[in-house]
Amino acid sequence: MKHVTYIATAILVASCSSDAEFDAQGTFEATEVIISSEATGRILNFATEEGMTVGANQTLGEIDSIQLHLQRNELAARQSALLGSRPNTQKQVASLREQIVSQKNELRRVENMYKDGAATQKQLDDIEAQIKILESQLVATLSTLDNNNATINGNSAALEAQIAALNDRIAKCRIVSPISGTVLVKYAEAGEFATVGKPLLKIADLENIYLRAYFTSAQLANINLGDEVTVVADFGSNNRYNYTGRIMWISSECEFTPKTIQTKDSRANLVYAVKVAVKNDGRLKIGLAGDVIL
Repeated sequence: MKHVTYIATAILVASCSSDAEFDAQGTFEATEVIISSEATGRILNFATEEGMTVGANQTLGEIDSIQLHLQRNELAARQSALLGSRPNTQKQVASLREQIVSQKNELRRVENMYKDGAATQKQLDDIEAQIKILESQLVATLSTLDNNNATINGNSAALEAQIAALNDRIAKCRIVSPISGTVLVKYAEAGEFATVGKPLLKIADLENIYLRAYFTSAQLANINLGDEVTVVADFGSNNRYNYTGRIMWISSECEFTPKTIQTKDSRANLVYAVKVAVKNDGRLKIGLAGDVIL
C-alpha cells in the first residue's frame, strides 16, 4: 500500500513540476457576418449552398420587388407630366416684349414730331405711360412664371426623392454578400417569405482566421502588436500542425480565465485576450483548439 502511495505521489510531483509546452491556449475564430433581409417579400431565387465560397458584393439572391418597380414607374410618369407642364417663360412674354419695343419706336417718332411741332405733349405722355404699363406687366408676368416654375421644380424634386427612396428599396431586394468568405449556415430557401431583419445566411472569412488566446499579465511584458509567434493547431490524436502567427490585437482589459482555457500559470485567474492572425491553409476550422508558443 505504501509502495502504491509513493508511486502516486511521484507522478503528481512530476506532473506539477513539468513546464507546459505552450504559453497560451485558445480557439480559432473568424470574422463572421450574418446577412439579414433588408426587404419584405417572397424570396425569388437564392442559389446559395452551405460551404459555397462567395466574393465581396456578390449577389446571392433576390427578393420580390415588382410592386416597388410599379410604384417607381408611377412616380416617374407623374414627374414627367409635371415637368412637361412647366410654362415656357420666353414664349409667354415674347408678345409683351414686342409691344414694348414697338411702343419705344413710336415714342422716338413722336418725340421727333414734337420737336417739329407736329405732335402734342399729351401724345408723348400717353406713349410713355403705355410703355410703363407694358413694362410693369412684363415684370409681373415674369414673376408669376418664375414662381410657377419654382413650384413645379420643387414638386419634381420631391418626386425625385421618392424615386430615389424606391431605388434604394429595390436595391435592398438583392441579397448581397458584404465580404469574401464561405457560407457557414443558410437560414432560408427560395420561395419563403422574408421580412426585414430576418437572418438569411451566415458567412465567414476562413482564409484570414485568427486564434483568440489568453495570456497572464506577467506574459504581456513579452508580447507586442506585430510580433510573430508559433501557433499550434490541435486536431486531436497527436495531430498537431504549426503555423506562423502575428499578434494583431491585445485586449486593454483583463477578464476571468474561461473555463475551457488553460494557462501556463494555472493559478492565474485574470488574463488578457489576444488575437493572433494566421493564414489558413484550408485545415483550420472555427472552434478548433490551438496553442501559442512565444
